[in-house]
Amino acid sequence: MLLLDNPVLQRELLVNLRMYRAFILLFVYIALLGMVVFAAWPSDTRLDLTEGARQTRSDGVNPPGTKLVNMFFLGQYILMALMTPSFAAGAIAGEKERKTYEMLLASPMHPTAIVLGKLLASLSYLAVLVFASLPIVMLCLPLGGMSLWEVFATYVAMAASIVTFGMISLAASSFFTRSVASLLVSYMIILPLAMIGVLFYTLFETESVIRLAMLFVFFPAACAAVWAVLMKATAVRLMHPPDVGSDAKEVVDVDEEQREAVGMVIRSDQFPDKLFAPPKRTDLMDDGSNPVYDKEMRSELFSQGTLMLRLVIQLSMILALPLMAVFLYILPSQAPWYTSYVLLFNMLVGPVFSAGSITSERERQTLELLLTTTLSPWQILSAKLYSCLRISCVLTSFLVWPLLLAWLLPPWTYLQDTFTMIGYVAIIIMSSITTGTLGFFCSVLFKKTSISTMTAYMVVVILFAVPVAADLFARVFFPETTASDLIANLLFISPIGATFSLPLTSQTAAESTATMAEAAAAPSILWSYATTAGFLLLYTVLNLTMVFIIMRLFKIRWRVV
Repeated sequence: MLLLDNPVLQRELLVNLRMYRAFILLFVYIALLGMVVFAAWPSDTRLDLTEGARQTRSDGVNPPGTKLVNMFFLGQYILMALMTPSFAAGAIAGEKERKTYEMLLASPMHPTAIVLGKLLASLSYLAVLVFASLPIVMLCLPLGGMSLWEVFATYVAMAASIVTFGMISLAASSFFTRSVASLLVSYMIILPLAMIGVLFYTLFETESVIRLAMLFVFFPAACAAVWAVLMKATAVRLMHPPDVGSDAKEVVDVDEEQREAVGMVIRSDQFPDKLFAPPKRTDLMDDGSNPVYDKEMRSELFSQGTLMLRLVIQLSMILALPLMAVFLYILPSQAPWYTSYVLLFNMLVGPVFSAGSITSERERQTLELLLTTTLSPWQILSAKLYSCLRISCVLTSFLVWPLLLAWLLPPWTYLQDTFTMIGYVAIIIMSSITTGTLGFFCSVLFKKTSISTMTAYMVVVILFAVPVAADLFARVFFPETTASDLIANLLFISPIGATFSLPLTSQTAAESTATMAEAAAAPSILWSYATTAGFLLLYTVLNLTMVFIIMRLFKIRWRVV
C-alpha cells in the first residue's frame, strides 16, 4: 500500500494529470525553454564541433555551449524551486480546507503511505516537466563545455533538490490549516536553499571534477537524510494529530500557544506588535467605526493561531542579519543586494495577506451576508485592503530599519547616498503597496483563494524578476546590441532594477573624485534618479487603475447582479 496500491497516489495522479491546465503548463514550459535556447544559440555561421573545440581552451575562453548549458540548468532549477511549493504546499492543508482531513486520518492507510502518496503525486508532474526538457539540453551538448556525465549528475542533483523542496512543503502543509500559510513558510525556507545551490553551481563552474562529485554523491546523500527526518516528522503528526474539530480544523488556543511558543512571541498589547496584530476586542465598538476592518485586524488574523506569523518574522530576521552585516557594513557598495532581499521578502508576504480577502468570503459562503449590510462598497473594500496592506507593510518594515541605521553610520555620510537611501525606502514602500493591491485585485477576480494566490505570485514575479532576468540574459549572450540596450532601458519596470540603478558613493571613490569626473558622472546620476521616478510613477498609475477596476467589478458583478 506504500506505492503500487496507494489509493492517495492513484487518486491524486488521476486528478492532477488529466486537467487541461497540466497540458497547457507543459506546453508553455517547454516553449519558454526552447525560446531561451533559440535566443542564446551562437550566431556564428559555422561551428567547430570537433572534440578539441568542445574542450575549454588554454586561453580561458569557454566553448559556446558552456554559458548556454549552465544558464539552462540554473534557470530550470530556479523555476522548479518556485513551482514545487505551489504543487506540494497544499497537499495536506488542502484536505483541511476541503474538510476531508478527518476522513483521511480515519482511513486504514498508514501515515507513511499517506505522506509518500501525497509527495509522489505532488512531484509527478514536475518530473514530467524536467524529463520533457531533456531533448532541449541534448541539443546544446554538441556545442561543448559540459560532458554527458556532468549533465547526468546535474539532473540527479536537481531531482534530489525537487524532492527535498517537496518534502519541506509537505511538512509545512501538515502544520498549517491554510494552503497560503504553508506556501509562504515553504518559500521562506526553500528560496534561501535554492540561492545556496545556485551559488555553489556558479562558484565551481570551472572545477568540473569537484562539482561532479558533489552533485552525484554528497548532495543526494544529504538530501536523503533530510527526506528521512521530514518524512518521519510528518508521519508522526498524522499518527498523533492535534485536537481536530468537526470542520476538520485544528482547535487553536492563542493564549496557550503563546505560552508554549519557542523563540519569539507576539504581544498584542505592546509596540510594535499591536500595529499588525492588535488584541481581540473585549468591549463594544465605537460609533462610526468600520466593523469589517475591526474584524479583519482583530479576529481574522488569529483565527488559526500565530505560528505562521512567528515563523515568517523569525526566518526573515535570521536571514537578514548576515546580509545586513555584509552588504551594509563590510561591503557598503553592495547595499542594493540587501534592498533586493527586502523586496523579495515583500514579494512573498504581500500577496498572502490580501489574495484571500474576497475569495475567503466566497469559500465560507459569507459574501452574500456581507453584501446585504448597510456598509457601502468603499467601506468594505477599503477596510479589507487597508488591513492587508497594514500587516504586510509592518512586517516588511522590520527589515527596513537596518537601512536607516546604516544611513546614520560611516561610510554613509554623503549627500548623494542620502538621496539614494530615500530612493530605496520609496521603492520598498511602493512595492509593498503594489503586492498587496495586486493580491486584492486577484481576490476580486477569482473564486478560489489558491488560484488567486498563485496568479498574484505569477504576476509579481513577471513584474519584479523577469526584467532583471531578461537584462542578465541579454548582457551574457548578445551584449552591446540594440536589443540589449532596449531591455536595459526597461529595467525601471522592476523595483530590483530600479534599486540597482541608484548611484552609490564609496568613501575611497569620494576622496579621489575630481571635478571633471563629477561633471561626467552628472548625466548618469540624473538618469538614475529619473529611472526611479519613472518606476514610482508607473506603479502609482498601476495601483490606482487596479483600485478603480476593483470598485467597478464590485458594483457590477455583485451589487447589481
